[in-house]
Amino acid sequence: MLYQPGDIFYRRAKKEGYRSRAAYKLIELNRRFHLIKPGDRVVDLGAAPGGWLQVASRLVGKEGKVIGLDIQPIQAFEEENIFFLQGDIGSAESKRRVAEFLGAPADCVLSDLSPRLSGIRDADISRSLELSRSALKFASDLLRPGGNFLVKTFVGEELRLFSVELEERFRSVERTRPEATRKGSSEIYLVALGFRKRPAQG
Repeated sequence: MLYQPGDIFYRRAKKEGYRSRAAYKLIELNRRFHLIKPGDRVVDLGAAPGGWLQVASRLVGKEGKVIGLDIQPIQAFEEENIFFLQGDIGSAESKRRVAEFLGAPADCVLSDLSPRLSGIRDADISRSLELSRSALKFASDLLRPGGNFLVKTFVGEELRLFSVELEERFRSVERTRPEATRKGSSEIYLVALGFRKRPAQG
C-alpha cells in the first residue's frame, strides 16, 4: 500500500504544528516506554525535518536540552532548548561537537536515521543496519549509565544479530511498531533501556 501524504497523521501534524508525521511515533513510544523525562539531555540523530526535536523539546522542558544532528540543514526553531548541528553521524568531529553542546552525558539518544532507499530490499536493509550500528556506537560514547536508546531499522535476517548487540549493552530491549508507521513499511523500532557502560580499556 502506497503512502498517502494526506493520511490522518499527516493532517494532525499540519494542524498541531509538527514538522513531520513521525512526531506521533515518538509521542507514542515515550508514553509507553518513558524514554525521555523533564530535565533530560537528548540527542536526535537524523533529526531532519525536526518533528522528533519538537516532541523531545516539550518532553524535557525548559530545564532540559535537545541536540539534533543531521547531514541536511534544518530550518531554525523558536524553542530555546533545541540546538541543531549539521554533520555526519560517522564523523568524530560531529560527535565531539554534540558532546560539547550537551555539556554532560546524554540521558537518551534517538535515531530515526534511514538510508537513501534504492528499491533493492536486501541492500536497503543492510544499509539501514549499518546506520543503526553507527547510531549505537554514537550512543554508547555519549550515554550515561542507565540511559535510553531508540533506533529505527528494517526487518531482515540481520535484525536478530543487531538485537543481540543491543542486549549486551542495555538492561532491556524491545521491538515495536508505532501506530503512525506507514502501512506496508518494513521499518521497526528497537527500544533499549538501561545502558550498561563498559569499563574503559587501559
